[in-house]
Amino acid sequence: MTAPISLTAGDMRCDIVPELGAAIAGLWLGDVPVLRSMPGPMLTSVRASGCYPLVPFSNRIAHATLQWNGTSHPLVQNFASGPHAIHGVGWQRPWTVLEADTRFVLMSFEHIADAAWPFAFDASHAFRLEAGALELSLSVTNQSAQAAPLGLGWHPFFVKRTPSCIAFQASGRWEMGDDKLPTHRSASRGLDGDCAALDLDHCFDGWDGMLHLRDGLLHTRLSSNLSRLVVFTNQQCDFIAVEPVSHVNNAINMAQATPLAGHDLGVRILQPGESMSARMRIETERVP
Repeated sequence: MTAPISLTAGDMRCDIVPELGAAIAGLWLGDVPVLRSMPGPMLTSVRASGCYPLVPFSNRIAHATLQWNGTSHPLVQNFASGPHAIHGVGWQRPWTVLEADTRFVLMSFEHIADAAWPFAFDASHAFRLEAGALELSLSVTNQSAQAAPLGLGWHPFFVKRTPSCIAFQASGRWEMGDDKLPTHRSASRGLDGDCAALDLDHCFDGWDGMLHLRDGLLHTRLSSNLSRLVVFTNQQCDFIAVEPVSHVNNAINMAQATPLAGHDLGVRILQPGESMSARMRIETERVP
């Protein structure tokens, strides 16, 4: 089993567990957790981690059935509380460490077509820690013999302290049905308010790539080159998940079944050998 990796830079520390989906077990500024955190050796489930990569898609594919080029591909229902396929396969598979030192680690993952995803791909995931910031990059290459839909993202869980506030700008929000699938898009300027009051599990589009989280201890800035953001929290959660992603929830199936005029769902179709990449940066500082 691949041992957890600990990165340090100044008073920042990041513990990563390659064996558990390349998940971040914890991210701290001094002794203050930025993400939901525990030491790497204590992490036994990706679902308890502070962040994990989303590849080759984010969020849900309806009823664990991929509709692609006129063919239905049954997928694995990989989340116990729902009937859908969720967050791709990378978060549930071990990754291989290619390079590592005290501030940097590079990992890879090779997927051979199987019941969980019918197209071969490989992915790389890099982590670079510096004083006050963690930079992540994620790339995927289509290794199948045909064009394939692919997407990327991350699922960070930030600590929700009281009081705390969130602020970001967007242009739209995808409303959700009881089945946790998007129904329609509404205009939205994003969010600017108290995290404790939120009850959300929605994808925002037209995101400008910057988000601020502030509480009594930390001011954290999340930035990304992705233009969609899933926000999930409610009054029972002690975290707020803010997930930079490349496409809308269930985007591949929606684009295949009923293309929505005027709405870019973010679906990327990669030709054999073609790649796409994304980046995310988490910067944090103590509040005076």
